Amino acid sequence: MSEWWTYRAEDFLLFSPRVYWRMFELHNAALWPLHLLTLAASLIIILLIAWRPRSWVRWLALILAIAWVFVGWSFLWHRYATINWAVAYVAPAFAVEGVLLLIVSLRDGLAFDRRGLAGWIGYLILAFALAGQPLLAPLQGRNWASSEVFGIAPDPTAIATLGVLLLARGRLLPVLLPIPVLWCLLSGLTLGTMGEPQAWALHATLALATAAWIWTIIRQRAVS
Repeated sequence: MSEWWTYRAEDFLLFSPRVYWRMFELHNAALWPLHLLTLAASLIIILLIAWRPRSWVRWLALILAIAWVFVGWSFLWHRYATINWAVAYVAPAFAVEGVLLLIVSLRDGLAFDRRGLAGWIGYLILAFALAGQPLLAPLQGRNWASSEVFGIAPDPTAIATLGVLLLARGRLLPVLLPIPVLWCLLSGLTLGTMGEPQAWALHATLALATAAWIWTIIRQRAVS
């Protein structure tokens, strides 16, 4: 038997890149034309943040809550877990994030008045999740059918949530951050192990978000 230190990360993969991206093709085909609804939802998110009407903020959190629960149930539990048994233990975290966002929605616990560097990075991350992420499939030579879309696939849903949270203030904000961050780390590790350049998109997102949060903390301490 080979010693454990002779194994590489890719030796533990339970699927090939072809099977992984085929999974997205099948998922998109099964849910079409639901993508039109999630596209409309993403436009509503941008409009709500840009206008910042306090009476409508709870609807933004509700949209994100529905997206997290739906992606966790339809993609992770019923699709991804069929090729990766470990994902069955991750799927409940998406439901937890959805419940947390629902609580924020009911309590009206967020305010979108973030400006400066954190605000610009938040908008950049949000724009990438909603518009840039689906374009990565054709840019990397894959079929459009394997594109990842907000509210349908986990990566753009988690990235969009990070962008939204960068633009928000609220006491419950620290509770909402860990699950999107951990998913981006896990997905980035999986893509990197498969040798997919798309992993860098997740790494860059986390690096930008971390830099923005550190900058915000420094600014707040300087002011106080």
